[in-house]
Amino acid sequence: MKRLLLGSAMLCVAAAGAAVWAADAPKSATAITSEDVQKVLQLGAKATDHTIKVVDMGQGYQMSVAVVHRGTTENAPKPTPDQVVARAAAQAKLKACGKITAAPAGAKVGPANGMLVHDFTAETYIIIKGAGTLVTGGTLFESKRDPADSDMTTTLNGPSCTGKVYGDFKVENVKVGDIIVIPAGVPHGWSDIPQMVDYLSVRPDPKHVLPKAGYVYPGL
Repeated sequence: MKRLLLGSAMLCVAAAGAAVWAADAPKSATAITSEDVQKVLQLGAKATDHTIKVVDMGQGYQMSVAVVHRGTTENAPKPTPDQVVARAAAQAKLKACGKITAAPAGAKVGPANGMLVHDFTAETYIIIKGAGTLVTGGTLFESKRDPADSDMTTTLNGPSCTGKVYGDFKVENVKVGDIIVIPAGVPHGWSDIPQMVDYLSVRPDPKHVLPKAGYVYPGL
């Protein structure tokens, strides 16, 4: 009898929980059109990464959909001496991510232009235009925490770090139609982009570190 009562109680709790989720669940789908994507790219042409919409997915989490434009990495103009000094001063103000300050002797080192790591947000890249060489994985070193008030932290990916990687990382050439799934905590970055690459980035947000559901890119 005790087992029967316990089982019945557990079923009641589960049913109550399901009822709460059902009551809070979204009642319709959210559409992001191709025209929306192209408009965001045009409106935000001076930047690279743009959150299009943040959607309530129900069951306690939300998700953002972004579009990213990366220009060519070839023949990039060299920074001026003043730019080098300003960048060094800005980097000096940032907090370190972790305690690894250098790669071990003889270790394979990733691209010099750096890699990103997001604490809580995974990403799924869907390449829609162009092509490039994507590097994922490895161990981060010489890394710095992005400022708490930066777009990266507040709008795009939540708490994140930028640095270099060594060790067991993968190098993949990606093109239109390819899909790449990057778990939270995995370093990633572009080592070579011959001309340009545009891609959608789908970002689940279980920790609610991104803008509140209902956010829409300004101008849409």
